[in-house]
Amino acid sequence: MSDWDTWIGRELRQEGQLDPALARRWCATFDLPVPSVEMPQGIHLCLCTPETPTELLGEDGHPARNAPGSFLPPIPLPRRMWAASAMTFHRPLRMGDAIARTSTIAAITEKSGGSGTLVFVELDHRTGANGALAVEERQTLVYRAVATPDVPLSPPEAGEGAFDRSDWDAHRVVVPDERSLFRYSALTFNTHRIHYDAPYARDVERYRGLVVHGPLTASLLLQLAGAQFGNNRLARFAFRGVSPAIVGELLHLVMRGGGDSLEMGAFAADGRQVMKADAILR
Repeated sequence: MSDWDTWIGRELRQEGQLDPALARRWCATFDLPVPSVEMPQGIHLCLCTPETPTELLGEDGHPARNAPGSFLPPIPLPRRMWAASAMTFHRPLRMGDAIARTSTIAAITEKSGGSGTLVFVELDHRTGANGALAVEERQTLVYRAVATPDVPLSPPEAGEGAFDRSDWDAHRVVVPDERSLFRYSALTFNTHRIHYDAPYARDVERYRGLVVHGPLTASLLLQLAGAQFGNNRLARFAFRGVSPAIVGELLHLVMRGGGDSLEMGAFAADGRQVMKADAILR
């Protein structure tokens, strides 16, 4: 039995509403027209957000590991990142929906890698709208050891290569800037300092610049699929972070596939892969 087995099965229930003001702010963040009723896929990531009081936040901006009533276990490794998600979409979310989300700790796994000890926490989220299941998601968090001052900044400076889009069916170029990161942090009530505090991101967590949120990049990929096939056409979508995306740097968003299966991804200008993703059309 591991130190964390007693946390498996722990649940957290949150309630809220997909109100029109939130819908308009979400659309404004991504420069999308405001729909009349059904929202595009990805809006669920901004619902039932954290409500931890400021005094209970840790140095990194996340809720302190030992905060009273914490849902997540007090894993001592100080660096936490959203590593991956796998989503199943059952029905579109609509403006005015009453939202209820139940989160369950599904698994906790400790591994050793080249960068030291890693602990993976898998969470199952079930998001309901007006009493009906709308989205299921398996989210994977990864906890890592402290970054020492001599660790090279991540990711490395852009190389001389260039991304080749010729093998991809759909392609979009974006450059996430500080305004985009601020707005997405506000939408998700995400206080992780790597997204807004450049000295902290560089000197403490050893990133080369502010880090673009993984779910922000994933949302942009969902919108690429929406532009190609229409909103709410995906039955499933999964993504995994491969390398950090840095604010102010160009991102290639791409998609290809046949039948109902899609391969998707995000790449830096020099071809470094930032995110792997795949999807299944309804």
